[in-house]
Amino acid sequence: MKSSRTQDLDFVVARIAYLAGHATRVGYRVWPPASGRTPESPPKEYHDTRIHDCRPIAADLSLDDDGFVLRTRPSVVHDCYDEELVRRDYLPEVERALRDETGALAVFAFDHNVRSAKGAAEGRPGVRAPVDMAHNDYTEESGPRRVREILEARQRSELAGHRAALINVWRPIRGPVQDIPLAICEAASTSPADFVDTDIEHYGEEDLSRPRHVGKISSVRWNPSHRWFYVSNMQADEILIFKCWASKGAGARYTAHTGFVNPQAPPNAPPRESIEVRTVVIYPA
Repeated sequence: MKSSRTQDLDFVVARIAYLAGHATRVGYRVWPPASGRTPESPPKEYHDTRIHDCRPIAADLSLDDDGFVLRTRPSVVHDCYDEELVRRDYLPEVERALRDETGALAVFAFDHNVRSAKGAAEGRPGVRAPVDMAHNDYTEESGPRRVREILEARQRSELAGHRAALINVWRPIRGPVQDIPLAICEAASTSPADFVDTDIEHYGEEDLSRPRHVGKISSVRWNPSHRWFYVSNMQADEILIFKCWASKGAGARYTAHTGFVNPQAPPNAPPRESIEVRTVVIYPA
């Protein structure tokens, strides 16, 4: 995306939380909401940032060039808090959407997050608060490892030699989203040096003494070249599709993202509620 494309776009100036410049070894501990423990995160520094409304240029966005796209995609699932319903009906919907979008040979939806500040504060099982820090879900090491793990778990290891991508699909549960929209950083405006390997430990309700899952994500350092975008008044029939890792030759490889406090949100804006699905996308040979 050329920077000239942003000149006529509306924007808000909001604080983006980045990894603090002095931070070296960094990590997260993510506790289940019902535990009452506050998640532990790396030190932050905030930068006032222009976040452009990409709605007017949505038709021109490219998943491979820009790293993200906006699509209208109604869902038959109207209760995203119902775990069984999401797994049975919503994850296959996401897989179909990504096959249509990418021409993929195969798509495997393997994980999802439901986020609501109100639900998290109430200790609702499986519900977490919106993230307030620029990050990317994988690293150069953890991305390909996650692809291998998912293919092995699905007994599709024969696909391991194909180009692949880890792609997320984000949807409002209710719209319009005004309270804490999702911001995405255009892939071409970032540099590999902006991404810092970050350990993350996820704990489950059943055992707080040892993590249920250990992995690596990327925290993001501030760079004045970053170009950030969001979708104004995003509705529940719309989805943001964005890449979090891609093998070489599969286009854009990383898109930093975060929630942000929208200074233009009306005082009575309902708290954001959203669902995000993580997938492995396998491209044809």
